[in-house]
Amino acid sequence: MRTGVIGIGDMGSGLARNLIKAGFDCCGRDPLEHRNVAFADMGGVVKDSAADVGAHADAVFVMVMNGAQAHEVIVDGLATSMVPGSAVILSATIKPTEARALGAALAGTGIHLIDTPVSGGFPGAQSGTLTMMAAAPDDVLDRFAPVMEAVSANIHRVGTAPGDGQTVKACLQSLIGAQFSATFEAAALAAKAGVPGQVILDVFSTSSAGCGIVNNALEKIIDRQFEGTGSHINTMHKDLTISMALGEELGVPLHTAAAAMQLFHAGRSRYPDGDNWTCTRVIEEITGAELHRTAAVKTR
Repeated sequence: MRTGVIGIGDMGSGLARNLIKAGFDCCGRDPLEHRNVAFADMGGVVKDSAADVGAHADAVFVMVMNGAQAHEVIVDGLATSMVPGSAVILSATIKPTEARALGAALAGTGIHLIDTPVSGGFPGAQSGTLTMMAAAPDDVLDRFAPVMEAVSANIHRVGTAPGDGQTVKACLQSLIGAQFSATFEAAALAAKAGVPGQVILDVFSTSSAGCGIVNNALEKIIDRQFEGTGSHINTMHKDLTISMALGEELGVPLHTAAAAMQLFHAGRSRYPDGDNWTCTRVIEEITGAELHRTAAVKTR
């Protein structure tokens, strides 16, 4: 089975790497040329356009930032060149309504749409251990299971229609956003109290609050790694807006997710080039103390 990847950034490069590692022919395209160069260096075949990728692949992963980009890549690109029986694997996180619209746009073409946003971030993408929330008919998921298994450690079948996967992802991100924001606040509290970051990490990671989200965020905070870690703040901010929109649509109050979104909004406004953990710096600036691995540091 020939594969393709559209969007070869922090996440998409991991998909491509693991497809190639599993022995699949893999072609792809990214708007940024340095990503295409890196893709070629890992053994991928760079194509000139999304349509060109679709013409040379049986299954194409779409890992772009938002619904508008997904529409452009899929409807204006892949749908013009992929053959009946092939599949678009929508691994980007977009609104459920946007995924349903894409499914409607592909109806009658014979091209399958597998709506399967992922979780696991940059580390999961690069290591091939992502969790997938897959929605498509069972026979379609069975057929394309080998390419999905090449990039994922856990594939959950969460529905059969476009939008089902994105709905589950929106619920998940409302929880993850709350975990992030609580971690950022706890880190700032510890800094102001003068507690060394290593102490906080040791205690939190071995307590009932410890988990991948909390532990990884604390590691980045206490080592002051706020940029270039593969988890840009724009992505989580976008995901939280999707969660909030779903809550609004369904009439569900999302108090903690709303607070998290505002913290991420503040972090993105203050540090537009930062990663998720940079939200902590916004609180630290208010309190005048930073959490470092060996000691808390007062800044005023």
